Amino acid sequence: MDFLPNDPAILVSSINMLLRDEEFDSLESLCYNFNTEPDAIKARLLASGFVYSDEQKQFRPENYNAQ
Repeated sequence: MDFLPNDPAILVSSINMLLRDEEFDSLESLCYNFNTEPDAIKARLLASGFVYSDEQKQFRPENYNAQ
């Protein structure tokens, strides 16, 4: 993958896949590779309803853990 997708759903899927398949060991290293800031990605995806879980190393829907 040469660049991160613009579409939020595809972006979430791509980032989660890269982290899950251990292409990158953290969101920070993934962002460094694609020349972007983790906070920028988090803010962009939060606007689309996704939050980052440091524990799970993945983006999830905003109220995924809501009871």
